[in-house]
Amino acid sequence: MNYPVRNPTQMTMNDLFQSSGIDGVRARTELYERVVEGLGRYITALREPNTEILRFPPVTNRSHIEKSGYLHSFPNLLGAVCCLHGNEREIRAAVDNPKGQWVAELDATDLVLTPAACYPLYPIVSTRGAIPATGLLFDVMADCFRREPSRDIDRFQSFRMREFVCFGLPENVFAFRERWMARAPEIADTLGVKHSIAPANDPFFGRSGKLMAINQIEQAAKFELLIPVRSEENPTACMSFNYHRDHFGAKWGFRSEAGDMIHTACTAFGVDRLTLALFATHGLALQAWPKRTREALSL
Repeated sequence: MNYPVRNPTQMTMNDLFQSSGIDGVRARTELYERVVEGLGRYITALREPNTEILRFPPVTNRSHIEKSGYLHSFPNLLGAVCCLHGNEREIRAAVDNPKGQWVAELDATDLVLTPAACYPLYPIVSTRGAIPATGLLFDVMADCFRREPSRDIDRFQSFRMREFVCFGLPENVFAFRERWMARAPEIADTLGVKHSIAPANDPFFGRSGKLMAINQIEQAAKFELLIPVRSEENPTACMSFNYHRDHFGAKWGFRSEAGDMIHTACTAFGVDRLTLALFATHGLALQAWPKRTREALSL
């Protein structure tokens, strides 16, 4: 079925967001959050059996992000938590600086802003010992941050990500990724949105990053579910299907009970982008949305 895509600029954005004065950081209204909550219920209903649930805060251990490789791959996107340090006199002098240069007195802490929902998971699993032959499944969610300021409505700096993550032997993990890619069109149809699935790459940093991106596509390591939000010519990536191979297994020492290297994969739901895609497709009047979509979201 073909669903009309509405021009987001024709929406009354005050019905969805209030500006914070910073591009990509928005206050979310009750109407918007109703759909976010409904989408959360729908994703929960999709969850496979024997899946462990974990929810993470918007900050995470800086050393863990460094060890996982995110810093070297995406240094331009990572946000660090910095604070004023020192005694009362030193802190007061920085705050009261007549030139307003208190930011220059900040020092980095042992925290960074969580860049993706799965990153805090790997160090936790690494403390549990060998991975069983049947593998492990997790449902994780976090408020995430990436330093990508933009006026585009679908480009958030602060956003919510939900992921289903699989640990196991290569053939089982690859099957997990393929299984979710096969389910994606049904998910999109239930939500009533136009969609396509295409190979993709992460925005690796620098010259070496270009080679990594090419390699990622050649290895078919990442695919995305694309939905028209701003335009049909430039659809928005709203879900991703990622096969990490042994990247995290090598970083964190994941092994099976037989000593085999463990692979990982994840299916990621861009909660805010999917919500925006629903409004872009169906408009602001929830009662006018397709019955199948409203029922799936319990709206």
